[in-house]
Amino acid sequence: MSYGPVPAAGKWNNPDFPVTKGYSQLPRASNDYVQIPRSIISLEALSSHRTQILCGPRRRTIKRSVKFRPLVFAALVALAAAAPAVPTSAQTYDPAAHTDPINLTPQVREAHDHFYILDYDGALTRFEAIQKANPQSPIVTAFILQTLVFRELYNQDLLDTTYYAHDSFLTNKRPVNVPQGARDRIESLTNSAIALADQQIKANPNNANAYFARGYARGMHAAFITLAEHSYVAAARQGLAARNDSEQALRIDPNYNDAKMAVGIQQFAVASLPRFIRMVVGIAGVGGNKEKGLNLLRESAAHGIVTPIESRTALSLFLRHDGRYPEAIVVQKGLADQYPHDYLFRLEVANLTKDSGNGPPAIALYQQVIADAQKSGYFVEPRLHMAYWGLADTQRGQNQIAEAAQNYLNTAAQPTCSDWLRRRAQLNAGEMFDLLHQRDKAVQQYQLASAGGGDQSQSDAAHRYLKTPYTGH
Repeated sequence: MSYGPVPAAGKWNNPDFPVTKGYSQLPRASNDYVQIPRSIISLEALSSHRTQILCGPRRRTIKRSVKFRPLVFAALVALAAAAPAVPTSAQTYDPAAHTDPINLTPQVREAHDHFYILDYDGALTRFEAIQKANPQSPIVTAFILQTLVFRELYNQDLLDTTYYAHDSFLTNKRPVNVPQGARDRIESLTNSAIALADQQIKANPNNANAYFARGYARGMHAAFITLAEHSYVAAARQGLAARNDSEQALRIDPNYNDAKMAVGIQQFAVASLPRFIRMVVGIAGVGGNKEKGLNLLRESAAHGIVTPIESRTALSLFLRHDGRYPEAIVVQKGLADQYPHDYLFRLEVANLTKDSGNGPPAIALYQQVIADAQKSGYFVEPRLHMAYWGLADTQRGQNQIAEAAQNYLNTAAQPTCSDWLRRRAQLNAGEMFDLLHQRDKAVQQYQLASAGGGDQSQSDAAHRYLKTPYTGH
């Protein structure tokens, strides 16, 4: 399979960024420079606002109620992994002095380049080869763990922001069917990475690399058990342990910038949690500050070696949560421009544009993503139901009812579509056909959405509309 052009090893930062306000020119390990955005980030899975689409006989607009859900941020606390610090002078800062040397090798960078175009199998093969040559490296073990975690989350649509924007993932009954073999290996890799780091810390208590690697592994595992298992209390505590590791790395080396990511995530997430929720998850005494968290993420994104992309992802997510859409879009577009073959980065630009209230541009962005997906090898295994769903929702909000109906049908028809989303698409298609006064087609979709077996989350609504046509109210 052709994956399109993969960035050359060592080209994590985009050398083609223009010098504009809000951008910084930073040195690489060599003497050349790269420009990257100061505000950056994009993983977008735990957004707590809800998009409500209202459709009636006249032209509709997308109405939003940005509604904070406290437990979403309990989950965010769990995602903290590891983080960095900012140098006082970019001109004298040597990143090689503040990271494990293996992170600067072409082999590790090439593996990450595959990871950032969602070629998880390609990344995994490369990281495993590196581990074979470096069996005592906790950070390489953590990279393998990260790749497996994200591959499983992607295959379960748990990196799809639509999931979090439309339903509370904390309360719905959607099954998460991660194969037991994958779960077992994730647990084994987590334990192995922590054990290897523990050995290095025992041998040298001032080993910042070991503390960072241990925190990184704990953060990846916390993300997995949050999203795949809904183990919020355990994940929150493991996320706090990841933050503690990152803070220890920073105490040892204040310029260990990668360690700021975990601290930044925790600062923002904890500041968003009511005290009661902090008590529930056992972190009542942990402090947080939103702006400090965002600034730490900007620093790790701008100066880190391992975490710039992940930090930009988290920054975009948090900016979105607070309704700061223009800033989030700048961050997300920077990621999409740097990795145009990353399906999720591209899709998220469209999602943010939609949620900012700009329907027509969002429609064009979704359509371009779908068009690029038709090109052989442009994306690696794109899950097109995600794009069709976003397009249909946006067209619905723009009163393009017939087009929305067709794209809800396209969503349900995708072979990668989960039963959970397929039933939702069928229900929504039925609603659109009712608005078009095509009752026979509407009834057919409601019957599919309420069929026995599988996901039943849309069954009540579908049965209601089988009795009484949907009218947009």
